[in-house]
Amino acid sequence: MNIENTPAENNIEPTNPEGAPFDAPATDAPLPPFPPESPGAAANSSPTIINQIGGAIKETLETIIPAIIIALLINLFLAQATKVYGQSMEPNLHTNERLIVEKVSYKLHAPQRGDIVVVKVQSASKELLIKRIIGLPGDTIEVKNGMVFINGEPLDEPYLARQTLGRYGPIQVPDSHVFVMGDNRNASNDSRSFGPVAFDKIVGKAWISYWPLDEAGIVH
Repeated sequence: MNIENTPAENNIEPTNPEGAPFDAPATDAPLPPFPPESPGAAANSSPTIINQIGGAIKETLETIIPAIIIALLINLFLAQATKVYGQSMEPNLHTNERLIVEKVSYKLHAPQRGDIVVVKVQSASKELLIKRIIGLPGDTIEVKNGMVFINGEPLDEPYLARQTLGRYGPIQVPDSHVFVMGDNRNASNDSRSFGPVAFDKIVGKAWISYWPLDEAGIVH
């Protein structure tokens, strides 16, 4: 049996109780407007960005400032980096070689013969010299016959590549002073020129060579 839909069922739209189709507004009243935008919304983002930048700067300063202070304290009281200029310490130290100079040893004990030290010769000058301690307080120093004599005895110096030419002395090293010389004796400005060096003019003891890498190691 065939069933046909009646024309009325195909042509009538469903209506709501007010008599209007479901997809149409029941009245002609206008839709409510969107809520108005707050005038301070855009402005409020600027203080937030500024606060973030300020916080980042504060955190950076809190990290950097202590690091700088620590570095300065280390440089003043513990150690510092220095660079060798010239050939006065050849063949053991070379020009442009970079070293760490430690400042603690001589606060614990007196300087030792054979130590390589950085000294400040003149108070008004910023120039630092690197030399080897040859004479200690009370020693009598003399250079003759191609050798250095300490208290009349020849000094064993295996670190030298050639003899010490010329004559010097004898002189006695004063208290709280050292007599320093370069290992390249014939091309060195040292205590033979400017005299013994006071303890308080010793900046520190050459400790480690760190550059160039093929020469890195403990300084002897």
